[in-house]
Amino acid sequence: MAEVLAVGPYAERDIKALREQFAAPHLAGPELIADLPEAERAKVVALAFLGHKGLGSQVMDLLPNLRFITNFGVGFDAIDIPAATARGITVTNTPDVLNDDVADLALALLIADSRRMNAAERWMREGHWAKGPEYPLQRKMSGRKVGVLGLGRIGREIADRLAAFKCEIHYFSRSEKQTPGWHWHTDPVALASAVDDMVIAVVGGPETEGLVSAEVIAALGPDGVIVNIARGSVIDEEALIDALQNGRLRGAGLDVFRGEPAPDPRILALENATILPHVGSATLETRAAMGELQRRNLRDLLDGKPAVTPVN
Repeated sequence: MAEVLAVGPYAERDIKALREQFAAPHLAGPELIADLPEAERAKVVALAFLGHKGLGSQVMDLLPNLRFITNFGVGFDAIDIPAATARGITVTNTPDVLNDDVADLALALLIADSRRMNAAERWMREGHWAKGPEYPLQRKMSGRKVGVLGLGRIGREIADRLAAFKCEIHYFSRSEKQTPGWHWHTDPVALASAVDDMVIAVVGGPETEGLVSAEVIAALGPDGVIVNIARGSVIDEEALIDALQNGRLRGAGLDVFRGEPAPDPRILALENATILPHVGSATLETRAAMGELQRRNLRDLLDGKPAVTPVN
């Protein structure tokens, strides 16, 4: 076993690059690490990790000489960071290189759901345009008050794009940020009460579990649209489904779900939700850049240099 082990559903190009650059064997998921012989597990110094399955203390303890975990993705909620830190394991991620794609998708979801673009396309493909009457009028997206829940790297890119759409920008974050006069709110309910629509861009993990509660959804109101490009765990999904089913929320644009890759069937049946299979960063260019950054972190750490983008 090489000192680097690749774990997760990598694209073939990344498996090839990890094999060529680090002689890294590949496992489909962390649950397979336990099947490796003890002597091989003891050789592993670094994990190149991709996935949403938990990488916790039990997995780390199977690799007694593990020193580095390089994560493919900006979100690292699948990794038990306190457990890694306690064991002296450095964790890295791949921020910034995916900001544009995720922010673009957030705006696309907001526009698509406001204009009911998926339903309009289906209506046209079914031949209704020629038969009449015309497709029903939908709602304008530009010029509305929009709240960004989390004004980090991606949240800032989303807000900048919303400003170009003549939206009044409100945001929630732990502290006030330097902005061009955007409105800061100290809690999610206050944010939801002040805006028409909301885009969720906070990190996942225990700290943000259920942050968008039933109270937040109620505060947004029946004319609101929620877009989530963060993590499914951030939303009270039961409250969201109930509000969408009963007209207490106009719409939702969702790229992430609690039950990935098998979301709640009730979400799949919603006509007022635009849903995508967690494709926020899923372009050829961005995935290539994420792989390159992960491997750069891996190389620098193995060479005794500081990580490019450390998490802990």
